[in-house]
Amino acid sequence: MTLNKNIYLALSFVLCATYYAKAQDVKPPEKTEKNISEEIEIIRPYKPILAEAVKLRRSPDLENVRTYKAKYNYLLLDKKLELNTDIKKLQAQQLADAKIEEPTNNYVKGGIGSLTTFLGEAYIAMGKDPALQAGAFFRHFSQQGSLNKQNESSQQLSAFGRSIGEKTTLNGRANYQRHGVYFYGIDDNNPTLNPDPQKQAFNFLELEGEAINKFTPDENALSYAAKVNAYFWNDKFSAKEKQLTLTGYLNKRIKGFNLGLAAAAEFGNSKDVKTDISNNLLRVNPYIKLQAGGVKIVAGANIVQEFGFSSSLRFFPAITADFTLIPDFLQVFGELKGDVNRNTLKNLTDENPFLNSNILLKNSIEKISFSAGIKGTGGPGFGYKARFYSKEIDNLPMFVNNFTDFNKFDVIYDFDKIKLLGLEGELSVQVSDNLKWTGKLNIEDYKAGKEQNVYYKPQLRLSSNLLFAFDKKLSFDAGVYLQDDSKAKIFIANPLNPDGSYPALPDNTKEQMVNIKGFVDLGVGATYKFNSKFSAFAKANNILNSNYSKYLYYRVNGFNIFGGLTYSFN
Repeated sequence: MTLNKNIYLALSFVLCATYYAKAQDVKPPEKTEKNISEEIEIIRPYKPILAEAVKLRRSPDLENVRTYKAKYNYLLLDKKLELNTDIKKLQAQQLADAKIEEPTNNYVKGGIGSLTTFLGEAYIAMGKDPALQAGAFFRHFSQQGSLNKQNESSQQLSAFGRSIGEKTTLNGRANYQRHGVYFYGIDDNNPTLNPDPQKQAFNFLELEGEAINKFTPDENALSYAAKVNAYFWNDKFSAKEKQLTLTGYLNKRIKGFNLGLAAAAEFGNSKDVKTDISNNLLRVNPYIKLQAGGVKIVAGANIVQEFGFSSSLRFFPAITADFTLIPDFLQVFGELKGDVNRNTLKNLTDENPFLNSNILLKNSIEKISFSAGIKGTGGPGFGYKARFYSKEIDNLPMFVNNFTDFNKFDVIYDFDKIKLLGLEGELSVQVSDNLKWTGKLNIEDYKAGKEQNVYYKPQLRLSSNLLFAFDKKLSFDAGVYLQDDSKAKIFIANPLNPDGSYPALPDNTKEQMVNIKGFVDLGVGATYKFNSKFSAFAKANNILNSNYSKYLYYRVNGFNIFGGLTYSFN
């Protein structure tokens, strides 16, 4: 029954819905002439109207003090707060004590090599206080060439001390040198002329003391210096020489100016079998110095009094100027001066150890000397200097072979004025801490007075040195020396006067010019450090094995090599 009842109800509901839908249909009115409607659209400007609450004010309403309170939704978490009050502070990690390497001021060196080469060297410095220093140095070097008695040896022993006080610095030095050679010169045209070469040895003892006041920034400070130097020299025969030199210096700073006075007194005596020469000089050099704004000018005079075997008073200019055009990059400098230079047995034998006995000594007069040039740096590790100079010299000493003993040299003087024009250049390039190169060039043109040439004075000299560190242990160095041809004079007849002296004017009929060929000498060396104390070294000289001569009849040693060990310690 229930099912039938539900079916009847559903059918009734459908019938009612259908009838209601049909009842919603509306028939449109029929179009007739009496029933016509017309739609008219009217367009006018749009004027928006805003409510008062929406309008914005140009200026704030200061009377409206209502505050806006935002509504927030909070989410509360139930979590326990933990207090870690027992956290420890961070402690710096303790590093291992750094090992401080003390500088190795002391060393000993020893080496041997070809040509019976022996080398011994030592240096010892005492005291770590920079204000109080003392030390000593020793060196021995000997070598034997391939020619008969081509032996040479030299020794040096020096000691020094320095004390830096609050106002004055004191320096002291003692120096002893010995140089031994043989007169081994050989004439290739007559090789039997010198069967038993004589031995020569020079001894030199020097003492020196100096006092210098410390620098002070006071613009009106007074600075001073004083030095005493004395030496004693002799050879294996009868030549002796002694000299005492006293030097003083005073300078008063007055703001941008410096007023100063330098003075020196030289007392010397040279003695041989037939000669006894006292040669003394007194030199006074007053000056005024201006230094400001990249300009440095020193203007003064050099007053020289000669007394002893000759007496004369001479006045020379002493002017130097230095202008900085580009700081640290370019400076222009110039110098105008004159001086009297003492010729001594010590200086002459240092240049040529094969001198004869009874050498005539005279002072050289540098009448006028002018030089000018540029110098500066082109950045870190690069430096340069170029200089042109001109000199006029009286009594320039020159070496000539003795007529009787061809392997011994006498000293003669050109009794007329000698003119010299020269050009000098220096260059230094340091690419890094591991690579450095230096070079020097000299070009000189001599014009002799009475003599035909200026002897043993080459026109071109070039020297260069290269240092290269491969790493912290291995390093190399190389050097080259180049010299142009020079002239020498030999006598084909006895040129001496009856009293044994050389005539003032040379006799061209009794002499002959000889050309001394130029040469190139190349050497290389290497050093290897095993550790901070031990290192090994090796050096090779005259790699090209050139049989050249600096002086006539005296060939230098050919290719030779030597090496050894160095020990450094504190």
